[in-house]
Amino acid sequence: MAPATDLLAPAGSTTAAGRAGARGPVLHPRLVAVVTAVCCAAHLWLAAAGRHGVWLSVLMLALAAICMPCAVHIWRHSRVGALHQVTAAAVAMAAVHAFLLLAAGGAGHAHAGAPPSSVAPADGAAELLLVIALELATALLAAALVARLRRVPV
Repeated sequence: MAPATDLLAPAGSTTAAGRAGARGPVLHPRLVAVVTAVCCAAHLWLAAAGRHGVWLSVLMLALAAICMPCAVHIWRHSRVGALHQVTAAAVAMAAVHAFLLLAAGGAGHAHAGAPPSSVAPADGAAELLLVIALELATALLAAALVARLRRVPV
């Protein structure tokens, strides 16, 4: 039986399974995995805080449960499939949060069915803008890593 090192792709290349070669990028996948894990942790924290109502808390727990395995796959193997899922989820969540921001007239989104406060028009808007920025940054990092893994070495 051949040693395991013979089965690895040349340095800097991508295998058929979408994993980085033996000396592929390390920092970039780790950064994407950490940002994805931070997003999962934020969903868990918000679900535990209960500020969004029961059904949204359950939805956030489900999102965290779906996204965390992708973060692990990205950390360990830089799998292109996991990167595609993270990119799509981040773009979708940015769109949802942008809709919530715009639907509330810039006042943020309502919590637990309560209308947004008209006393402080920026209440919640800054947080939603930060969330949208984090999601777009996550999507950009993941998409850039996909492009980097698919680049043919010269």
